[in-house]
Amino acid sequence: MEDGRISLGKLKEGSENPAFDLMEEGELPEGNDGPPEESEKEEKAQCPSCWRKVTQPMGKARHFCKTHSSLLQKIFLGLLCTAYLCYFIAACYLNFQHALALVVITCIVVFFVGYDFIQKHYGAKLVRLFSPCQRCFRKSWPWLKWVFCLAVLGGLVAWLALDTAKNPEQLISFAGICVFVLVLFACSKHHGAVSWRAVFWGLGMEFVLGIFIIRTDPGFEAFQWLGSQIQYFLSYTTAGSGFVFGNKLIQEAFAFQALPIIVFFSCVMSILYYLGLMQWIILKISWLLQVTMGTTATETLSVAGNIFVGQTEAPLLIRPYLEDMTHSEIHAVMTGGFSTIAGSVMGAYMSFGIDASSLIAASVMAAPCALAMSKLVYPEVEKSKFKSKDGVIISNGGEQNILEAASNGASTSVGLVANIAANLIAFLAVLEFVNAALSWLGEMVDIKGLSFQLICSYVLMPVAFLMGADWADSPVVAELLGIKIFLNEFVAYERLSMYKKNRLAGLEEWKGGQKQWISVRAEIITTFALCGFANLSSIGIMLGGLTSMVPQRKSDFASIVLRALFTGACVSMLNACVAGILYVPRGEVENCVTFLSTVGFNSTSYNIYMCCQQLFANSMLSNNGTLSFTGAWAGLEASMASVTQCCGHYNHTTCLGQP
Repeated sequence: MEDGRISLGKLKEGSENPAFDLMEEGELPEGNDGPPEESEKEEKAQCPSCWRKVTQPMGKARHFCKTHSSLLQKIFLGLLCTAYLCYFIAACYLNFQHALALVVITCIVVFFVGYDFIQKHYGAKLVRLFSPCQRCFRKSWPWLKWVFCLAVLGGLVAWLALDTAKNPEQLISFAGICVFVLVLFACSKHHGAVSWRAVFWGLGMEFVLGIFIIRTDPGFEAFQWLGSQIQYFLSYTTAGSGFVFGNKLIQEAFAFQALPIIVFFSCVMSILYYLGLMQWIILKISWLLQVTMGTTATETLSVAGNIFVGQTEAPLLIRPYLEDMTHSEIHAVMTGGFSTIAGSVMGAYMSFGIDASSLIAASVMAAPCALAMSKLVYPEVEKSKFKSKDGVIISNGGEQNILEAASNGASTSVGLVANIAANLIAFLAVLEFVNAALSWLGEMVDIKGLSFQLICSYVLMPVAFLMGADWADSPVVAELLGIKIFLNEFVAYERLSMYKKNRLAGLEEWKGGQKQWISVRAEIITTFALCGFANLSSIGIMLGGLTSMVPQRKSDFASIVLRALFTGACVSMLNACVAGILYVPRGEVENCVTFLSTVGFNSTSYNIYMCCQQLFANSMLSNNGTLSFTGAWAGLEASMASVTQCCGHYNHTTCLGQP
């Protein structure tokens, strides 16, 4: 900068305009583009004191703000916190139940902010204070860890014995966990170098998260609430897509209904990254995984990021460190990408009608399991440069303001939307062609209805059964699993949503020897099993994304990607096994007698179908055509009326005696 000139480069670096500094001193800056206007010169020359009087208050105010900027920030934050506290108290006083979600969010934020404050200002003192206890614990740890392991093992055996007494099918899912872990260990790159601490801690954290989310009422209700809020939030997409495409298109066409959700969600995520909120959450999750499992900062941070973003976006968090990462760390990064789904496409799956809480739970539970199984399949045998938890720094991105962040997020999603649409068109067309070819080949040897789905249902049926699906539901679950692995999870979730809609509509379970829907338990297990990018088409996406960041390591990435793909697929299946162990029926009708006597039969539903099946099972048709009832239906006048209503919608031998 010379002669008062300011270059664009300096402005980008935050250089201040020297004109304001001159004004503070009562001087005028010299012109940049030649002499100023004559009238302006004369005016300033005639009244220099007036100009000083006008600019002096501005200069003083600016100087005061710069000098006391820290104090002013504290005052502003104090006023903001006071205003929020008043709002919080008013909300709780007026309707505490309605404000319960606000209370939970506030408590979480206060806890982490308080933790950060104590760690920053008193962390060293607390470490010194508890150092004697820490030394004592380290001396006792060699035998304490065995006591801890035996206690955990005994508690797990006792819990399984008590919990599975009423539901023995849960033991099949537990056997599935053992089988998948043994298969992964058999495929390990270095059997003797496996870090069993990481493996057991990862599985343990996955199991604890599953218990909290699936079994406990607070956890289940919290994730149900979170899922419903996300669905409600994503419904705002219709305001934009309806304006661009029209309401008729977004109601009838899949491309205009589900894909715009990805644009909206990507825009929101970009804003959250610009504000630093997502980095803060990812760092907290990463810290928890790192201190418990003993993994390095880079791989842990990438896997934690995969909970929210996709397989190519999460490695961007550690892009400067990819060049120096070990093969085991790269395998963990890839496995995390294959084991989870991006938040943007999760919104699209929710729009299909897939259970939102199960999708969120599957993505969260997959993070510790992905790290654990990655260290089982590809243990660390090299010396990592990132053992220190302070070795990774996350940037907030290059956007200058929130509007640029929103625009960049929306623009970036266009490629993803186009990629999904193109893949759906291509894969569904290829699937139809393959099915037609297989059907033609099958008819030559008198095999009717041969298709890709039928082959998958036979080949992967034992896998589906090991995850915990009933034997009758296993062919359908195996079919969806095969579609996910060999095509993509988008197509599989679309098929699962079709089965779910049939169930909710109360259609008959079997029609022409084909299952029209699967049980709720099988639906939940399948939702967990499909939640991941582990399919053959993702190999190119993973390799392309990582190679574009670090081209010199292309051969390393190519040598690891297939092993990571297999590990990621098994992580999703392990997640499904945990869901199968912990699943308990919720929301089912307890008293079908009362339900059928009060419900209207204008349309059918799942509860109506199940209660009608229970009624049919307790009905007996005698030789003379009269009906008698057993169980809870015996001796009730409403039983005959309920049978008549059920026979109006469903076929059964009991209905033969009905007029």
